[in-house]
Amino acid sequence: MALFTFNRAADYLDAAREMADTGRPTLARLLAEEAADRTPDSEEAARIRAEFTGGSLRRED
Repeated sequence: MALFTFNRAADYLDAAREMADTGRPTLARLLAEEAADRTPDSEEAARIRAEFTGGSLRRED
């Protein structure tokens, strides 16, 4: 597994893709949601969320 630094949305997206490729879909979805949240373009954020299946896994307290 590669060592990631998480400074940009792209970093989270790269990690999400790696997690998906290694059979960790839940972690992939959480990382993708973080990438989408850090993406200023709402259309791009929607595309990122659509790339990873399932609904939001975040808990809102």
